[in-house]
Amino acid sequence: MSALSKSKKSFPKIPAPAPLSGPVAISSNFCGGNIVHVKTVVDSPTKCRVELHVDQDPYTELEDTIHSQWFYFKSNVMDPILGGPDKASAEVTVDYVITNANRVAYPSAWPGSSVCVSVNGKKSWERKTKTDYNKEEGTLSWQHVHRQYEEGTYFSFFEPYTLDRHIDLVDRCRATRGVNVSVIGRSLENRHIELITVGNGPLHCWINHRQHPGETQAEFFAEGLLTRLCGLDDFGAVDGLTHKAREAFTFYIVPNMNPDGSAHGYLRCNAGGANLNREWADTGDYKAPTLERSPEVYYVLKKMDVVGVDCFADIHGDEEMPFNFIAGAEGCTNWGPRLRGLQGAFLGAYCRANSDMQKEVSYDPEDPNGANMAVCSNQIASRFDCLGITLEMPYKDCYTCPDPERGFTGGRCARLGMNIVDAFMHVKDWLRTEEPFWDDLGADDQYVRPKEEWEGKATMMGQE
Repeated sequence: MSALSKSKKSFPKIPAPAPLSGPVAISSNFCGGNIVHVKTVVDSPTKCRVELHVDQDPYTELEDTIHSQWFYFKSNVMDPILGGPDKASAEVTVDYVITNANRVAYPSAWPGSSVCVSVNGKKSWERKTKTDYNKEEGTLSWQHVHRQYEEGTYFSFFEPYTLDRHIDLVDRCRATRGVNVSVIGRSLENRHIELITVGNGPLHCWINHRQHPGETQAEFFAEGLLTRLCGLDDFGAVDGLTHKAREAFTFYIVPNMNPDGSAHGYLRCNAGGANLNREWADTGDYKAPTLERSPEVYYVLKKMDVVGVDCFADIHGDEEMPFNFIAGAEGCTNWGPRLRGLQGAFLGAYCRANSDMQKEVSYDPEDPNGANMAVCSNQIASRFDCLGITLEMPYKDCYTCPDPERGFTGGRCARLGMNIVDAFMHVKDWLRTEEPFWDDLGADDQYVRPKEEWEGKATMMGQE
C-alpha cells in the first residue's frame, strides 16, 4: 500500500507543467527549486500573464497531510517577445499568478508577504512590495518588468540557501584549525548529516538547523554562527567573547538536518514525507525516530545521548508571524523556576545583543505538562533537563525593525546566528548550578510570558 493510499483525505492534484514552448521559460529543475508552470497568456507583445502552481511535498503519514508553500524558480522572457517584432521596446511586463495559493499549508501567511526577487544571478535579493493575495480567488500575484539582455530572474518565498553553498560552508569549517567536521549519519537519499564541533569547554551546547527544508532562514543563521565561532570572515579573526565561549562550551552544530528536502524544494518534509520536527519521540502507535523514516533525527539524537546536552536551540522560520521569537519548554514536566529563569535571562541577553529579537510575541505557551514530546526542543529540554528553545525567524518583513524594500534577509538571519553566542555566554554559569540564581535576576532578564497576539495583527493578516 502506498503512502498516499493510507490517507483518509483527498488532496488536490497539481496540473501537468505547461509545454516548454512559449514566450516565457519557467524553470525550477535545480537545487531547491519548486514551481509548476501551468500556462502563459499573452496579452500583447509587451505584456503577458504566467499562471503557476506550488508543487507539493510527499504525503506525511503522522499528520495525514501534504505540505506545500515553498517556491523558488527562474524566469526567462524569450527574445521574440521582447519589444515585439520590430524591437520597438526593450521591456515586457509579466504578471505572475500562483493560482493554488489558497491550498498551501498556511494560506493565512500570505497577507503581508512579499515575494523575493533577484535579477543579478542570485547575488542579492529584494522584495516585490506589491505582492497581492486575493483570498476570494485563492491567488498570490506580483508583477515584474523584464528587460532585454538581463540575466534570468529568480523568484522565491525567501532567499534560497543551496546545497552548493552548504558544501562551501562545511568545507571552510573543515579547513579551519580547531574545528572538527564529522558525518554522523546519512539521510534517506544517502546525503551526509554533518556535525561541526567547535570549542573544548565542559558545557555541551547543541544548535540544530533546517529540520524544515523550506525554512532557509535557519541555514543563513548557521552560517552566521559558524562564521563567528570559526573566524570565517575576511579577517579570519575570532573576537574576545567568542574565544571565551570556545573555552566555556563545546558547540555541536548541525547546519542542515534535512538535505534531501532542501535539494527537492520541499517545505517541511524529508524525502520520505516525514516532518522531522515531529519525529523526536513516539506518538501513540507511531514509532519515531526510525532509520526507515527519519534517520536524520535518529542519528542526531543518538549522538546527543552519547555526549550530553547542557543547552540547546532548534532554528526555524515561521510563515505567518513577522517577528523573531523563541518558543520555550513551558509545557514540559520539568518546567519550573530554574528553566523559567534560564529562558528569561537568555532571551533578555539576546534582545540586548540584537534588536531584531524581542520577547513579547511568540506562540502561546503550551499548558503545564502538556508538551508535545515529539517536538525537538521539548524532547531535548525534558530529556536532558536543560535550557531548550525553538527559535523562529520571519519570511515577512520584521515588524519590530521594518525594511520594506528588502524585508527580513538572509544577512539578518546570519547576524542573529552570530549573536546567539552572546545569549549563551550570559547564562553559562547558571546552566547547571544548583543555586537559586533566578531570585537575583535583573528586570531585563525576567521571564516574560509571550502571547501570539500583537497590535496590528488583524490588519496585517487581512482579518479586518
